[in-house]
Amino acid sequence: MAEDEVPKTEPGLFDLDAVVVGQPKRSRWRRYLGPALAVSTREGTTLASLTCTDDTHYVLTHTSGEVVVRIEHSGPAEFRFTDAAHREIGSAGAPGLFKSNQLELRTDQGRHLFLTRPGLPFTQWHLTETTPEGEPTQGILGRVTVSTIDSWIGLQQYVVDMAPRLEAGDRRTVVAAVICLHLLRRPPGDSAAPA
Repeated sequence: MAEDEVPKTEPGLFDLDAVVVGQPKRSRWRRYLGPALAVSTREGTTLASLTCTDDTHYVLTHTSGEVVVRIEHSGPAEFRFTDAAHREIGSAGAPGLFKSNQLELRTDQGRHLFLTRPGLPFTQWHLTETTPEGEPTQGILGRVTVSTIDSWIGLQQYVVDMAPRLEAGDRRTVVAAVICLHLLRRPPGDSAAPA
């Protein structure tokens, strides 16, 4: 590399406007022992993977081995997010009867975000924001679209599109919330159809 040449660096996980959170492909015939979910670029480059440490704790780890976020399933539909040093960096919760219709998110900066879909048959959630007083702000900050990538096994993937005006901390909370959304729709060990 020449002296004046700038080395190419990959964008950080939370610098991207779009990521894919999905269940890694696996054999239909053998027991799968890999990560529960993977976060990748739209082109398929894996950026991070999620592992379960027990029934209520999950760790999203960068491909370098660095802990990105820890997710604690702290209630029936409540999740707490912490960083590698165990400092709280956000949370998500699902009110109402249908837990996968709306998630309330709180970022480390105190922003109140919502992932909402109109009803059970819809495959897209909208990311919006409200003020601390509960007043909605204008516009959609992102979209999450779910699809089945292997109908035989029922593997799911979520394409997460985020507005450029979201900061890295907000994006981290959104990606963690999409993981929580998957856990609500497909609890570990559950083979039923997703909600």
